[in-house]
Amino acid sequence: MNLFNSNRPTTSKPWPNKKPPHRSPFLSLPFFTFIFFLLFFLVYFSFSPSSLLSVTSKTSTFRSRQCTSRAPIPGEKFLWYAPHSGFSNQLSEFKNAILMAAILNRTLIVPPILDHHAVALGSCPKFRVLGPNEIRIAVWDHVVELIRSGRYVSMADIIDISSLISSSFVRAIDFRVFASLWCNLNIDVTCLNELDTQSSLLDSLKQCGSLLSGPDGSLEKCLYTVNEDCRTTVWTYKNGNKDGALDSFQPDVQLKKKKKISYVRRRRDVYQSLGPGSEAESATVLAFGTLFTSPYKGSELYIDIHEAPRDPRIQNLIEKLELLPFVPEIMSAGKNFAQETIKAPFLCAQLRLLDGQFKNHWKTTFVGLKQKLETFQQSARPINIFVMTDLPEGNWTGSYLEDLAGDSNRFKLYLLKERDEWVIQTAKRLVEASHGLGFGFVREALGGSGKNKKCVPPLLPDVLLYMEEAVCSCASLGFVGTPGSTIAESIELMRKYDVCSKSKSD
Repeated sequence: MNLFNSNRPTTSKPWPNKKPPHRSPFLSLPFFTFIFFLLFFLVYFSFSPSSLLSVTSKTSTFRSRQCTSRAPIPGEKFLWYAPHSGFSNQLSEFKNAILMAAILNRTLIVPPILDHHAVALGSCPKFRVLGPNEIRIAVWDHVVELIRSGRYVSMADIIDISSLISSSFVRAIDFRVFASLWCNLNIDVTCLNELDTQSSLLDSLKQCGSLLSGPDGSLEKCLYTVNEDCRTTVWTYKNGNKDGALDSFQPDVQLKKKKKISYVRRRRDVYQSLGPGSEAESATVLAFGTLFTSPYKGSELYIDIHEAPRDPRIQNLIEKLELLPFVPEIMSAGKNFAQETIKAPFLCAQLRLLDGQFKNHWKTTFVGLKQKLETFQQSARPINIFVMTDLPEGNWTGSYLEDLAGDSNRFKLYLLKERDEWVIQTAKRLVEASHGLGFGFVREALGGSGKNKKCVPPLLPDVLLYMEEAVCSCASLGFVGTPGSTIAESIELMRKYDVCSKSKSD
């Protein structure tokens, strides 16, 4: 095809068999094509400031500016990670992050609570997960969205880590404070929710996150990205075994063949790999991907640090991390609801019926509750039951819950709902307390203004789940949870440590 004359007739006279004797080779079609594209690119890049070359230059300049500027807090080194999935998983990762930060002597960047399943990891047993870079970017983008929409709630606003901070087990800094300092943005972190939805600050924050997420790898003395995940690594700590030994759980031959993977899982000491003397030591920020783990086939999916007999400080911390309680505002609200609304001994039934694997196992979920209620058959009074379920009351028709609700002579049911005054007032108290900004380096970021500045209140946080767990911890007649539910496991742990009786009432 003639590139310069698209209207040339397709029936043109054929080319002569012989070339003209004096035709210059420089007049050939390939040469003209080369000249055309050369001129095109010269003109395009001369008049297009948003060209790829310009974008690359800007990105490079941004990275250079961020990594050559002073550290957020001189002398401090930080640990960041990317939580995912629901609240129970995020809490589990938070505990692991505290442990890792203490082992590596780094200040933990405390994240917000992400929307349920806003970021999903995938399946470690199937070796099908988001890579560390991908999940770090996804989390940072979601955090910016939480800020933009006024729904930012720090993990430390909900979970009480004050005893760990005061005992110097770990140092911590709120994500908002860290981002304000690290990204060199003039943000008043006490009023982040007042930012305009189109604010350039949010754009800058998102761009800064692309650097910290490490899509281009580590940056000397600035950022070290941990790109080992559950497909290749199980982190250990001073367990006496050889560093780099093969883990007992490996992908089987069939999975390797089917998925065309060649992963080898090794057990590595986190202190030797990322602590003093390692390449990571000099980096201001150490960025993990997910820190989620769970037992699997005689091993752990990612972190196997359950004891540290050679390090008493870390051993003490591991014991304290088994239970991280809710903040006092939540615990007192749950206890007050039990005392002032139920006003009698009660049973708690945690029934997860709609999410994931649970939606197909209603009968199995109700079996435990039925068996428990049979032990109260001789009761002369109605049995008080606090029901904690994700099934809306309007959808109880045809279920065992409808049977219980309809038998008022034997059972009296209690529920909490999002718009209940108990829940609303607790949410307001949490906003006022702002525990997340109550520790670590806040003064440097706020210019001394602290939390005393009055701002337009953000959207009230969703605290229903936490209040329900607090109420269930006070159930004196017992607790029936959904098998396999991490929420049920959390409540069992609270009951084991008797957190209700240790909580103060208002």
